Amino acid sequence: MLKALQIQELVKGGEGYNVDFKRSVPSKVKEISDEVASFANAAGGYVLIGVDNNNQIIGAEIDNNKRSAIQDTIGEISPALRCEFYPVDVEGKQVWVIDVPSGKDKPYITGGVIYVREGANCQKLRSAEEIRAFFAECAKIFYDAIPCRWFNIDKDIEPRNLQTFMEMANLSDTLPLRRLFESLELLTEEGIAKNATALFFGREPEHKFPHAIIRCLRFKGLDKVHIIDDKTFGSPLYQQYINALSWIESKLEVEYIIKGTGPREEIWEIPLDVFKESIMNAICHRDLYEEGGTIMVEVYDNRVEISNPGGLLPIVAAEFGHKSMSRNPLIFGLFTRMQVVEKVGSGIPRMRRLMKEAGLPEPKFDTQGFFTVTFMKRVKTNNFTDGTLNGTLNGTLNGTEQLVFDCIKATPGITANTLIQQTNKSVRTIRRIVKRLIDNGIIEHKGSKKTGGYYILYSYND
Repeated sequence: MLKALQIQELVKGGEGYNVDFKRSVPSKVKEISDEVASFANAAGGYVLIGVDNNNQIIGAEIDNNKRSAIQDTIGEISPALRCEFYPVDVEGKQVWVIDVPSGKDKPYITGGVIYVREGANCQKLRSAEEIRAFFAECAKIFYDAIPCRWFNIDKDIEPRNLQTFMEMANLSDTLPLRRLFESLELLTEEGIAKNATALFFGREPEHKFPHAIIRCLRFKGLDKVHIIDDKTFGSPLYQQYINALSWIESKLEVEYIIKGTGPREEIWEIPLDVFKESIMNAICHRDLYEEGGTIMVEVYDNRVEISNPGGLLPIVAAEFGHKSMSRNPLIFGLFTRMQVVEKVGSGIPRMRRLMKEAGLPEPKFDTQGFFTVTFMKRVKTNNFTDGTLNGTLNGTLNGTEQLVFDCIKATPGITANTLIQQTNKSVRTIRRIVKRLIDNGIIEHKGSKKTGGYYILYSYND
């Protein structure tokens, strides 16, 4: 049973993977059973009635009729689910708590529908395919909820990392550690820490989870032949995230534009914010059952690739870019409390928007096997001088490259066969040149290999 202080701490942290707020009993009381079922299908949680959307405790009066209606709607969940439902006085205001356990007989169905928890949201599984796929993957999705019997929360916590979490999640340090972890669903019913606890708060978790790291590589050129820098980052997950971002930033070039007396404008080869999204996605969604796979960050002369083990879950693949479902929901929930994660399902659209706003090609996503996202770098200079393109390919395009570039610019979508005819060059020559232009982010190919065509990625007359 929650105490007043625990409720205050939960409210400060806002809604998340294991807590939902209701200002009052909703007019459609079934909304409560939907939330309860979603918690039961995940790691459990709390519905707090008497808390508004601004994280303010306002209190709620629930008479016998409303209490009976709530108990009845929860009773309609199948299979039967036992939840505690009780009021708590918090500084003179009454907050009603529905304490939902993680169900042992998943899936739990209400009104013929299965709901699951993702971040601070309750999501509906809409099709039989989604339902089968989700629960076929259930054992793998919740790797972070497996008991971690070797971890001792009194001895193995990294203090600075815990303090960072408390500050960013707007939680006070007056709550005893064990009680805090209980409220965050980071302990089992027997009080044993879960894997998420060790990965997120432990000292050097990579010693026990050697695959839960981020490896960063800088290659010379456009392929994997020559490595010029190789760093591996372990440590708690948030620190991995910060270290990887710092390393990427050190490998990218930036131009400074100074106008008048105002602050200078930074123009990066690739917007730094896309890496915040992609690295966070990789940490939250990687398949930790793949013990040989780590998150990889690879920087080449013309692009950056970020990959992590575990392709898309079928339920996400069907609505890629619009629906999200984490393989590590406890870890996702902790990052949500730190306000590092944006709205669920917003990461892919945000990366696309950031690249578009920067005048760069959209990121490319490979969802087969490992999930890989590729970001093309900015061409250094976008100006023509005497008909040549400066700042790319060692300063200028050579004659044949310029000829191919001009043909594509004049006829967007031009096919390879037409390029061969217009340039009077061999098939081998055209293949070599278009590959080089694509590798350098100057052109792209759209459509099938046989009927697709080539397009300029940048407007060099701007």
